[in-house]
Amino acid sequence: MATSVATLPNYAELDCISNFTFLKGASHPEELVLQAHQAGYSALALADECSVAGVVRAHIKAQECGLHLIIGSRFVLQHEQQPSGELIVLVSNKEGYGNLCQLITLARSQANKKAGYQLSLHDLAIGAPGFPEIRHLPGCLLIFKPWFNSSESNWQHTLNTLRTLFQSRLWVGLTHQLRAHDAYQQNQLFQVSKHWRVPLVALGQVDMHKRSRRLLHQLVTAIRLGTRIEECGYALPQNAEHFLLPRFQLGQRFTASALAQTLCIARQCQFSLSEIRYHYPTDTVPENDNPAAYLRELTYNGARQRYPNGIPNQVKQQLEHELVVIQQLEYEAYFLTVHDIVQFARSRNILCQGRGSAANSAVCYCLGITAVNPAHSNTLFARFISAERNEPPDIDVDFEHQRREEVIQYIYKRYGHHRAALTAVVITYRHRSALRDTGKALGFDANIINRVCKSCRYWDKTQTLIEKLAEQGLDPELPRVQAWALLAQTLLGFPRHLSQHPGGFVIANQTLTRLVPIENATMPNRRIVQWDKDDLDAMGLLKIDVLALGMLSALKHALTLLSSKYQRPFPLHAIPQEDKATYNMISQADTIGVFQIESRAQMSMLPRLRPQTFYDLVIQIAIVRPGPIQGDMVHPYLRRRQKLEPVQYPNPKVRHILSRTLGIPIFQEQAMQLAMVAAGFSAGEADQLRRAMAAWKSHGDLTPFRDKLIQGMLERGHDADFAERLYKQICGFGGYGFPESHAASFALLVYVSAWIKRHHPAAFYC
Repeated sequence: MATSVATLPNYAELDCISNFTFLKGASHPEELVLQAHQAGYSALALADECSVAGVVRAHIKAQECGLHLIIGSRFVLQHEQQPSGELIVLVSNKEGYGNLCQLITLARSQANKKAGYQLSLHDLAIGAPGFPEIRHLPGCLLIFKPWFNSSESNWQHTLNTLRTLFQSRLWVGLTHQLRAHDAYQQNQLFQVSKHWRVPLVALGQVDMHKRSRRLLHQLVTAIRLGTRIEECGYALPQNAEHFLLPRFQLGQRFTASALAQTLCIARQCQFSLSEIRYHYPTDTVPENDNPAAYLRELTYNGARQRYPNGIPNQVKQQLEHELVVIQQLEYEAYFLTVHDIVQFARSRNILCQGRGSAANSAVCYCLGITAVNPAHSNTLFARFISAERNEPPDIDVDFEHQRREEVIQYIYKRYGHHRAALTAVVITYRHRSALRDTGKALGFDANIINRVCKSCRYWDKTQTLIEKLAEQGLDPELPRVQAWALLAQTLLGFPRHLSQHPGGFVIANQTLTRLVPIENATMPNRRIVQWDKDDLDAMGLLKIDVLALGMLSALKHALTLLSSKYQRPFPLHAIPQEDKATYNMISQADTIGVFQIESRAQMSMLPRLRPQTFYDLVIQIAIVRPGPIQGDMVHPYLRRRQKLEPVQYPNPKVRHILSRTLGIPIFQEQAMQLAMVAAGFSAGEADQLRRAMAAWKSHGDLTPFRDKLIQGMLERGHDADFAERLYKQICGFGGYGFPESHAASFALLVYVSAWIKRHHPAAFYC
């Protein structure tokens, strides 16, 4: 007889890891949250090992489906240099979250190797230098899971110490995975609970969201151990019970009191990541001054230098528009922080150039962050900042690659290691790495694995993995070959490890480690936050990219020689503009050594496009990309440029968007504008579209936007043919579209390097 829903026990799973416990968990955080919601759980605690790297993704999914998410982490405790058990730390309030982040930071900082950690009872009892708040972990609840394979005196001592430290905030974890020794261990725990007066709480020991992930769970175990699955032995889970169990099974395995304790803990854990409030650093604002007034003062001081003959009215209007929006969203400190870093570089005579969506604003041009005059491009302001998006703008600054270290050290010195750290990048499995690691774990010959992996190309998305294996001579009917393809496909997108971003800095106004844990990077004196750059964006934390660019080093040498020759400064923006001889050289494809346009593809395009203005260079940079090529934009644009076909616009309302590119959408900003004007998208919806077709997400999926795009265009009088063609072109950006703002910044370096080559070859070839 089926169990009634009303009689199913209420339950909160408090012992769950995701695949951000690298090569241990077998499910994405989002999968776990969704499955817990569908199973009717009251709450789910995501407690990865010494990490909160996956909680942002879990938080977003939990908000979507309405599940109560509890944030936590777990640690293997050391006693007398021996592991005594596992401690799950769950956050009950905002103070507890900050303490957990600092506990993770401390454990990671004490590790002898990257990605390791070390935590002892002494750390919990006394704290550590620089981490006084973590003593006794206020705002946290704890569950201890003894390791019965260690000596009984070891884990009993640990439990006694924890009971003394945390008293009513401590529970003992009770598990039941249908293993041979479960009954013996449960009997011991019942006795321990009664003796020490510590309540027992039911735990599911969840490593995957569904039982069907068992084989993948075994696979990641083999990959972690560096051996084949059949050689893992007792390291593999004994069964497939480490998943989110149906509630009727939970009622059969645990006592009512142990299940009730899960709800007791869940009720006390009410913290949400929505409570996190990031504050921009205010160090750059003089005392007794306010950020808005100071930014306005610096901006207009810079504008008077940029326009010595008077600031044009159009520039004034643009500046006022940008400053008003910046003030509304309180982003002044962001721009002032970037300005401060750029000013330091200039004070040390380090050549730098800002790029990115926000970098090409009129404000950044006047602040000296970029040398690109916004009048030379048609950058969409809502592309990088809008009230609806309410997200920080994006500014990347390239520095001479040989001197970027000076800038990095300045940031650490100015803000301190406790307030500044590098962004993490989650390295995920792609086709080659998934096939390679899966093939090794399944015991395939190394030569076969190498042959299969070498045949994979990132642009080849038409073949399934089983077809790829068959192409290399493997029998697709063999179960072992099918398992290789299936497991590798499932492994795609799984995180492998955290890596260091090339130069993205997170800077906080106060202690950063109370917002997100920090761990050691591979490089000496480098530390990274545990959140990926996309997670930082989702949480609204400021990120400034401090990047290295070899061309800037080359240009610095050339500009220094020219400055010495002419006995006057030669900054980037002082190079004579719109030089006809330079454009003629570029049009003849004499561009060996010129930034960005010396590849075969670019050089073959130059005589056909024949750039004659700066904006032509912006188009040249952007058009030789997979996005415009896949979207069938290149040949129509060239035909119109060569006057082989007329310039046509599908509707007069979009003429102002497409006029500069002859009626063909080439830039991401144009796709956003078209979505807003032609299809009725809001600025926020257009930005979501931009995220889906972002250049760094080659797997961008625009399918969810198709119906709204096409229906919106039809309702506004555009014909169905145009709607389908535009959608196809926008889909091309999902492969690799280029923002106009980035193209404009690169085009400046193209022009400068070409101008030097044309007029001062001795400096160019230095």
